[in-house]
Amino acid sequence: MPTRKTRPDTPPPLRIGVLGCANIARQFCRDVAGSPTARVDAVASRDAARAAAFAAEFGLARHAASYEALLADPALDAIYIPLPNGLHAEWAIRALAQGKHVLCEKPLATSLADARQMFEAARRHERFLLEAYPYWFQPETGTLLQLLREGAIGDVRWMQACAAFTLRNPDTNIRLVPDLGGGALFDIGSYPLSLVRLVMGRAPRRVSAEATWHASGVDISFAATLHFADGRRAQVSGAMDAGYVRRGVIAGSRGTIECEFLNHTAEPGRPHPWGYQPSALRVRRGPGNDVPWETLRSPAGSGFRFAAEAFAKVVRERDRPAIERAAQASLDLAATMEAVLRSAREGGTVDVAA
Repeated sequence: MPTRKTRPDTPPPLRIGVLGCANIARQFCRDVAGSPTARVDAVASRDAARAAAFAAEFGLARHAASYEALLADPALDAIYIPLPNGLHAEWAIRALAQGKHVLCEKPLATSLADARQMFEAARRHERFLLEAYPYWFQPETGTLLQLLREGAIGDVRWMQACAAFTLRNPDTNIRLVPDLGGGALFDIGSYPLSLVRLVMGRAPRRVSAEATWHASGVDISFAATLHFADGRRAQVSGAMDAGYVRRGVIAGSRGTIECEFLNHTAEPGRPHPWGYQPSALRVRRGPGNDVPWETLRSPAGSGFRFAAEAFAKVVRERDRPAIERAAQASLDLAATMEAVLRSAREGGTVDVAA
């Protein structure tokens, strides 16, 4: 008599260690808590007391008094890197060398050369490296991509994307430190640039940009035009000295999409305990202004949790094609940001590295 098949056991969650105790690390641990597929187990700080307090606050199993000790922890599968931009490449490569998968905050790197070295290390050590733009993993972003795939607005002709916020405590904020990868382009500007890459599906051929410079030497705001090989264009801007905004407009041959590409979202009409706001995604399925806007709603939640769970899924399934697609997007972004910064500093149009 044949035996009855049983369902396989639920796979264990991806065990994550966090480098550093900055505010973004706190938000990540808070939002990922309770996930069935990703779990933060440990944190590291160069200040042992700070690491211990952080671990106690979030109920983490372990803490380490150095980044090196965390990377060497055999009970961890992956490392989340929320360090300053200029430190991403060094610590990602170190984590990969220790056999850890890496989920790295955006921007992945401050140069194309560093980004290439990071992915080379991931392939050499047979581990996965993923850049974490939280909004990339939002269900609303999936809805946006589905609209584009099904031709809801025809062929994309051009787009605009912007993001801005007001920088607090400018005298001590690391976003103004050149050696740590500061500046509006790397910080807030990487978001609209990443949206352009998501929509266009490739890097631009050339860019032209200008910026306003802070006394420290980094850009406090910038604007750029991206020129694509097929004749399409995108206009992008970012600022750290303006009111908060995130807005994208995608114009197609037969319609238009407007979006906010928020990292974290909330349900409409319900106050959120952490201040998350509802996100707006609108589509006009026709070329005329007499066509009404249609507002689309998607499940809401933390982009940190969505990202951690998506990362856990590709690691569990060994989904190399998905990681390679994301890797190409990250390399395209690194090349684009490098060209934008060069154009803003030197003037003129700059070709984007292939």
